[in-house]
Amino acid sequence: MHLLVEIWNNFLYIPLLNTLIWFYNDWGKENMGYAVILLTIALRVVLLPLSIVSERNKLRYKTLDKKIIEAEKAYKKDSVLLKEKIRELLKEYKISPWAKTLVLGIQALVLVLLYQVFIHSITYTRLNVLYPFVDRPEIIYTNFYGFELGVRNLWWAVAVGAVLFIEIYLDQRSRKSTVTKNEQVYAILFPILSILALYALPMVKSLFILTTLAFSYMLSMFRVVFYPEEKEEH
Repeated sequence: MHLLVEIWNNFLYIPLLNTLIWFYNDWGKENMGYAVILLTIALRVVLLPLSIVSERNKLRYKTLDKKIIEAEKAYKKDSVLLKEKIRELLKEYKISPWAKTLVLGIQALVLVLLYQVFIHSITYTRLNVLYPFVDRPEIIYTNFYGFELGVRNLWWAVAVGAVLFIEIYLDQRSRKSTVTKNEQVYAILFPILSILALYALPMVKSLFILTTLAFSYMLSMFRVVFYPEEKEEH
């Protein structure tokens, strides 16, 4: 247990705290809201290689869905051949969810860390662990455009839920022929549960999630540059 605490503090908590305060002092214009946004963007840049792989897999899923629909039409009277064809397609496209899982896992870890870092930074309880090159701020401003980062806020939680719903809806609409009833229920329940969870937490959590969602959206826009969609063969 002591080893885990040491790893958590020395390799996760303390570096993240120093990075947040460094952003706050310099590029964050002494506003914790800007510092959190910059920290989130920095994290996503570090995870960019994994994010690109995840976007590539998303494109492959889209192509795979089309191929499966075609196979279902071609082999609808022969379930054995259909299963064999689907296995061949899965093997051909080699889709692995590990990249997206790792990205989400790291973001979840940072979400937990961010709460600890944020609370300790605004209360000055652990700023004694700052590195020598990181100045200790005299005061920390946590008001972000009239909203207090350390206080829960329904509107910011709803904003996250709305963005999640739109993202899921657009994804399901692009492959509506293969969307299941469970996925339709998920499209409604997940945003609602996210709103409830975030409303119980400080607003800084919502700001972190909105920033990472915005980064993901921008990455999706440039996906065609990294992995252009293959033209269908006729």
